[in-house]
Order: sequence, then structure tokens, then C-alpha cells
Amino acid sequence: MAKKNSDPNYKVIAENRRARFDYAIESDLECGIILEGSEVKALRAGGTNIADSYAAVENGELWLVNAYIPPYEQAKMFKHEERRRRKLLVSRKELASLWNATQRKGMTLVPLVLYFNHKGIAKMKLGIAKGKKIHDKRETEAKRDWNRQKQRLLKDNA
Repeated sequence: MAKKNSDPNYKVIAENRRARFDYAIESDLECGIILEGSEVKALRAGGTNIADSYAAVENGELWLVNAYIPPYEQAKMFKHEERRRRKLLVSRKELASLWNATQRKGMTLVPLVLYFNHKGIAKMKLGIAKGKKIHDKRETEAKRDWNRQKQRLLKDNA
């Protein structure tokens, strides 16, 4: 069981749990995200989904594509589109390395977690990943099962 974070502002909004199954994640990176006011309110209300989304470097900028943020019902006039492209904020050096990884090395930028940090600012953790084949997925699952079984045996013997 995960330990409870003592910081009241830190809150995980959405997590892409399938990403670690479908991709071999080599490294991860924290980045900011540009949101509208109604989007921030909707994030706090819940119901966000980043499972089908991805990030892409286009024209020297990093974009989050196909992330779902539900509409905020109390916003009457300034509503947002649910699946619009949102700009992600990273340094120029990080952007250059992300472009290099995606264009030259054939990697994919996968959103792992969308959360509010300890200051209450929305952040996203991106994974720089390579897609797994079916046999790789089976191997990962077998390793995970063996580790669970090993832990049970060690627990029983102790």
C-alpha cells in the first residue's frame, strides 16, 4: 500500500497505469502545463483521463494531445474544449533532448501522472519510452508474478 503524502496540496489528478505495461519507460520528466481557469477547476473536481493521450514536439514546442478534462458545469461563459491540445512547459535544453529522443531514437513521450504539486500548481510527469512487443509484455508479467511469489515465500519463512 502506498504511503500517504503528508502535504495537503499534493494531489494526483490522473494516472496512466497502462503506460508501464505498454511501454518500457527509460526516463521521466516533470513539466508544467498551460491551462484555462475552467480547466483547473475541472481538474480539482476530478474525472480527468490521460490514458489515451501522448505528447509531441512540434514547431519547437511541446504539446499534450488528446487528454480529456471534463467540462466544468459552473463555468457559464468561458467553457473549455475537453480534448484540446495543451502546451507543456519545459526548458529549451529539455525540449532539444525530447526532440532528439523522438525524432532520432524513435522514442515516444507518454504522460504518466497529472498532479498538483506541493504549491498547488498543476504538473505532468512525462515518460520517455519505447513501445513493448507482446513477448516483452509477457516477460514483464512473468517477472512481476515471480517477484510476488518470492516475496510470499520469504514472508512465510520469516
